[in-house]
Amino acid sequence: MSDNIKFKCSCCGEIHEEWPALTFISPDNYNCLSEEDKKSIGYIDSDFCTINHSDQIDRFIRCTLTQKVNDHCEDLEYGLWVSLSEKSYVDYEKNFNNECEEKGYFGWLCNDIIDYDFSESIPMNVITRNDGQRPELIPHKDFDHPFVKDYYNGISKKEAERRISNMLEIVNKNEIENEEAKKRKWWKIW
Repeated sequence: MSDNIKFKCSCCGEIHEEWPALTFISPDNYNCLSEEDKKSIGYIDSDFCTINHSDQIDRFIRCTLTQKVNDHCEDLEYGLWVSLSEKSYVDYEKNFNNECEEKGYFGWLCNDIIDYDFSESIPMNVITRNDGQRPELIPHKDFDHPFVKDYYNGISKKEAERRISNMLEIVNKNEIENEEAKKRKWWKIW
């Protein structure tokens, strides 16, 4: 992959030449629902997701995570979902459009990122930003997982480009296979 990466954005359809953000359009918990359950017990928009089970409500928000790239001037951006407690979710939702001070919440990562084994979820600090941007995720440093180690130690440019290529390949494959696969796609590039 060269410094001049070109990709077709799955949001706007335009060709871009910078590194894309690797973005999941829904949490894995929502992806696992049947189409019927998505309609009857699920709710999702660009920033919020809930699943109303008979015995509980699962609540998710969309966030960003910046992966440091050690030998390059550009970092790798992720768009990820985390689950929040009811109290944190209600507070975040209440202050979503307000210009308030930054806040912090505890959340659990709810997307399985390609190339990592996720036998359990990763605990995250969720830090809001008052400039209209999505909250930033910071993994708990003491959680023993390769993704957490990569977050704190950084990755190489070659590794970042490999991850981008893998995601673009999957996106392109899904788009070529059929329109129905695109509807079920869990993530996208933008």
